[in-house]
Amino acid sequence: MLQEVVNYLVQTIGSMGYIGIFALMFLESSFFPFPSEVVMIPAGYLAYKGDMNLTLVLIVGVLGSLSGAWFNYILASKFGRALLLKLMSHEKVDKLESFFEKHGHISTFTGRLIPGIRQYISFPAGLAKMNGIKFTIYTVLGAGIWVIVLTMLGYFLGANQELIHKYLKEITIITLILVTILIVFYAIRHRKAKSLEPRA
Repeated sequence: MLQEVVNYLVQTIGSMGYIGIFALMFLESSFFPFPSEVVMIPAGYLAYKGDMNLTLVLIVGVLGSLSGAWFNYILASKFGRALLLKLMSHEKVDKLESFFEKHGHISTFTGRLIPGIRQYISFPAGLAKMNGIKFTIYTVLGAGIWVIVLTMLGYFLGANQELIHKYLKEITIITLILVTILIVFYAIRHRKAKSLEPRA
């Protein structure tokens, strides 16, 4: 059954080409909870077979993710505050915006690497109106790492679904550990920098 699903996805992505990869990754990165694994892994396998260009697969995958992230960013920047004010107080919304204004770069980067969060991390960035250039850079960095990992899994293990699931689980766990270490390091560094600031 699983092999049939994989074969169907490979054929579908193969027939849609790079536009299909872009469209599906746009959906995955925006409002539709569509797993990127079922897009980039088959695309990597098609690159291995020579049906697609590996470099173009990576570029299109990242561009699709970035476009979907910007879609969420724009939605949140235009409508997010009004919606949140119906759910929480002005004070809490202001605190949320202030937090993301100070720590938006690390939140955007690490959020793109966390399953279940990567699709929605753009909303607080848009709400806080995070600098567009910084948002783009850190989204590309985070999404790029994940796209490369998935594509390479498909490229090297595309014919072995059992190994893909095994390594994908292990990679996800390792990624979460590294993200946790990065956040702890950032928090310690930020606290030290704050303690060195001259007091009024």
